Amino acid sequence: MKFVHIADMHLDSAFTSLSDKGIMGDLRRLEQRKVFKKIIEYIKENNVDYLFISGDLYEHKYIKQTTIEYINNLFKEIENVKIFISAGNHDPKVKNSYYNKFNWNSNVKIFDSFIEKVEEPDCNIYGYSFDDFYCNNCGIEDFNVIDEGKPNILVVHGNLDGSQKDDKPYNPISSKVLEEKGFDYVALGHIHKPDYNSYVNQKMVYPGSTISLGFDELGKHGMIVGEINNGLKLEFVPLDECVFTKIELNVDNLSSKEELIEKINALEIEPNQYVEIILVGGRNFEIDKYDLLKYILDERIIKIKDETKIAIELEKIANENTLRGLFVKEMLEKLESAEEDKKEIIEKAIEIGLDALK
Repeated sequence: MKFVHIADMHLDSAFTSLSDKGIMGDLRRLEQRKVFKKIIEYIKENNVDYLFISGDLYEHKYIKQTTIEYINNLFKEIENVKIFISAGNHDPKVKNSYYNKFNWNSNVKIFDSFIEKVEEPDCNIYGYSFDDFYCNNCGIEDFNVIDEGKPNILVVHGNLDGSQKDDKPYNPISSKVLEEKGFDYVALGHIHKPDYNSYVNQKMVYPGSTISLGFDELGKHGMIVGEINNGLKLEFVPLDECVFTKIELNVDNLSSKEELIEKINALEIEPNQYVEIILVGGRNFEIDKYDLLKYILDERIIKIKDETKIAIELEKIANENTLRGLFVKEMLEKLESAEEDKKEIIEKAIEIGLDALK
């Protein structure tokens, strides 16, 4: 049997940072649809038997019915493929969920909020869906799984070896328990980083988010293609044509906002990149990252993060017998006694004050 395993697609995600940049959020949502279509095309071209979707297929808060119809129409193109969906914390099977109120194609099985077993000719498929935005326990510990006659596969959204003491748990599951149950493959969702080859004969697998959702999800994103035939074979197939990239830019030798803007606008950004600029080094002028974005010409530069430190020798200025010397001396005393979360504000106030006293 051959399968495709995806998770954390988050269709119709808000993409807050991108949406602040004109149509960039809309473009990313179109890229989501494009990638989903690529998955279906791959399934059609490669004689895949099963599609496992391990939660967070869409965003419950933002999903449009037209997007649900788009998904279902693609499912109709693979009538002979069995599709199993385990709802997650972003697309829970709540009362008003499209999982409940939409008429899905006949080849789609959406698991309920208790562990179900579906017997197929060549395997047994087990699954569980969130019925709320949080889940303490799916009850796998009390479920008997072993069927040595054919492969046993679990499709579930959850936090492998996660703590049950979390304020907002997302179905913490013990890897030890799963191992004892004897599953031939566990199709997991929830963690956005792929985890499929951390150790030999790995059977508990996260495909990661199908496309990157932001700058905390660098690297390749895609799907797992698996085959169970006298053993388990897995392959990661990249799908996301765009990449989120971080670029460090040193400001040590810059003396004005204008120079910084020119340096940022001179960067060569690839058409498939979403970029976060990280400013580092010693700054010789006040930096307002939000103001800077107004002057950036390339819309692919989405964010600016300021990790610079003030380059002015404040101790030296504090010893001056001048108005600015007295100002810096007083501010340094405040800085020394300030709580950590207030220090950045005081440093910024020093910069603004020195600029005004020039």
